[in-house]
Amino acid sequence: MIYFSELKGKEVFTEDEIKVGKLEDAIFIAGETPLITKFIVRNTQDLKMIIPIDFLLKINKRLLIKKEYVTAILDENELFVVKNLLDKQIIDLKGNKIVRVNDIAIQDKAEFGKLYISGVDIGLRGIIRWIGFDEFFDKVSKLFKLTNPTEFLSWGDIQPLELIRGHVKLKRKEEKLQKIRPEDLADYLEKTNIFNTSKFLKILDDNKVAEVIEHLNINYQTSLFKYFHSEKSAKIISLIDPDDAVDILLALSPKKREDILRNFSPKKRSEILHLIQLSGNKIGDLATSQFLAVKSEDTVREVIDKIKKETSSYSYLYYIFVINKTNQLVGVFNLHELLMQDLDTPIYKFMIQEVIVVHLTTPEDIVIKRLLRYKLDALPIIDNNKVIQGIITFDDIAEKILMKK
Repeated sequence: MIYFSELKGKEVFTEDEIKVGKLEDAIFIAGETPLITKFIVRNTQDLKMIIPIDFLLKINKRLLIKKEYVTAILDENELFVVKNLLDKQIIDLKGNKIVRVNDIAIQDKAEFGKLYISGVDIGLRGIIRWIGFDEFFDKVSKLFKLTNPTEFLSWGDIQPLELIRGHVKLKRKEEKLQKIRPEDLADYLEKTNIFNTSKFLKILDDNKVAEVIEHLNINYQTSLFKYFHSEKSAKIISLIDPDDAVDILLALSPKKREDILRNFSPKKRSEILHLIQLSGNKIGDLATSQFLAVKSEDTVREVIDKIKKETSSYSYLYYIFVINKTNQLVGVFNLHELLMQDLDTPIYKFMIQEVIVVHLTTPEDIVIKRLLRYKLDALPIIDNNKVIQGIITFDDIAEKILMKK
């Protein structure tokens, strides 16, 4: 087995000792067994040439090729070793994480001239080998009795991002991909184009897709939903936090938005339309409908049951709000206060009655001052009848203010 770092820069000669140039890159066919098909050689006139591997005769201190060689072009499903793999992020399907390629391992199969990519080096040794300090590092390691094993991943245990393009078929590795953190996948996918990402997301389940999309930037989200039909879009958006879902919908064209809304359940459509309506106000675009309201006469036991039934999809439960028979806000408490009570205790006995609130017309700077002054994580937004319209969280308003700066 040889590494591409050992080949790059080697001089290329014909069998009759005519110098052609230096090896700059290699081309391989993306697939289950990635066969190297061509070499990229920068000739003596500083021009790039693509030479098929069929003309290769020998590899030692230099590359020897047939004197009657001809040049070629890049074919479909062919990728570059350096350009598409080296120093790129890949998915380590075995370790369920995102890693970086430091070198590429090449193996010579049975018949001469057939070279295959067998895997990648993701460790420090790969970097050292690439910069040409391999022999020196070996001597130092031997002198000080240091261990420096190569961190090698076989081709079957990785998923290079660049292979998610064109007509390349992905190996179905759903179970392993499901374990990778959604924010890591999102960061990884933003480095490719929308078509590649939409193709990649097809091999994940809907919940994982929603988690990944939530971590993409809004422009990428908007472009991505153009590739989903309305029914698919509605299914995915319904799994996303409502306030984030509204941001996505408002960024889409009115027609696309209406098509998606038609595919929501009546309850979900009503919730989203309510938040869209709020978005035209000063702080309405930061409001979320993910809050829980209970009756003042409910017991602790009943509230806990309600939390289990109604908040499973919430990203975070900040507070539980208390309302009266006419849905007016009359109190608030947190989870710690709830769990300190006996199960049969009615809510009104321990709730805080003086609730700090804001209105849709409250300026953003006043909202954040109240959050900081009272050390709160969220504030309820009420209308003139004291009915909760949504909540605004510290994280959401702080993020908006920081973006302005």
